[in-house]
Amino acid sequence: MEMAESGMYVYVSHQGARQISVYRMSMSGELSKVQDVSVTGKAMPMAVSPDRRFLFIALRTEPYSIASFSIDGANGTLTHLGNAPAVDSAPYISTDRTGRFLLCAYNPESEPAGRRTGWISVSAIGPHGHVQPPHQVIRTPPKTHSILPDPSNRFAFLASCDGDAMVRYAFDAATGLLNPDPLPPVHVQPKAGPRHFVFHPNYRYMYLLNEYDGSLYSYGYDARSGALSEIQVSSTVPPEFDKERVVRAADIHLTPDGKWLYASGRHPLTLAIFSVDATTGRVTPAGHVPVAKEPRGFNIDPFGRYLLAAGLQANTLTSYRIDAGTGALTKLAEYPTADGPNWIEIVRLP
Repeated sequence: MEMAESGMYVYVSHQGARQISVYRMSMSGELSKVQDVSVTGKAMPMAVSPDRRFLFIALRTEPYSIASFSIDGANGTLTHLGNAPAVDSAPYISTDRTGRFLLCAYNPESEPAGRRTGWISVSAIGPHGHVQPPHQVIRTPPKTHSILPDPSNRFAFLASCDGDAMVRYAFDAATGLLNPDPLPPVHVQPKAGPRHFVFHPNYRYMYLLNEYDGSLYSYGYDARSGALSEIQVSSTVPPEFDKERVVRAADIHLTPDGKWLYASGRHPLTLAIFSVDATTGRVTPAGHVPVAKEPRGFNIDPFGRYLLAAGLQANTLTSYRIDAGTGALTKLAEYPTADGPNWIEIVRLP
């Protein structure tokens, strides 16, 4: 399947510049600037609706809010629709599988580190893309860093960085309500720091990246019960990395075919590459690639051809070609950006 020359668009949030930049991606992976959109706060996590008509972004300065934008299907440009109040500072947002509800994870920055609680919330999304104020708020273990619906849309999973646990809630997609009584948490090693996670495209596995020690947990997943079963624990850090340092692992993504997994580390300044066995769920290390300081966010295009990595402190956006046979990354170009690029969404438009 070939993508149209103008059909792939890249959205990059900038926490320092307080803006979203829009790029068009060509079939050869080249980026050209389309638009810069200013926002009213520190622009960080984004989410795109399943129908690719709307983009949402959490603004992590007071007054905390979620900004809604419509996406022009012809040219990828954004139009601001409005802002809705957020419970606190949100490091991660996602929509449910229907696109009718927005799930938010909160890591309150107003509380001292080490004593922070965690929160999650659910908000309705109107038919025209307007996020509503939260209709449900639940307290969670500390430093909640990500939240995603499972592939069946019957459960919501969240990673508690300082609780060293994956927490699971039953989710009612008709009402947009989480069961406030969670399923038993799934714990990792103390001080590992669960941060971001992804489900495999075959829906049978989940992969969890831990911030503090850079470990990667592979789980089997049962969509009927929401159960996780540990398969394997791997390391995303290079062999020469000082094991006494905090890794500050950040982001994790799979190629759309599920064959390759990538994880970023902000202290080793690398992208770790793993091959994925779709039959067993196990991963095998396939190398490390140095990246610009620091890779808080990256993403892969919907065809699995290109990977884009944001250099948060270098103020760069770097593009790589993905080798479908080996998972290797070949650097294509480095683009200067506004201050503090951190979150990337890549969208194919009709």
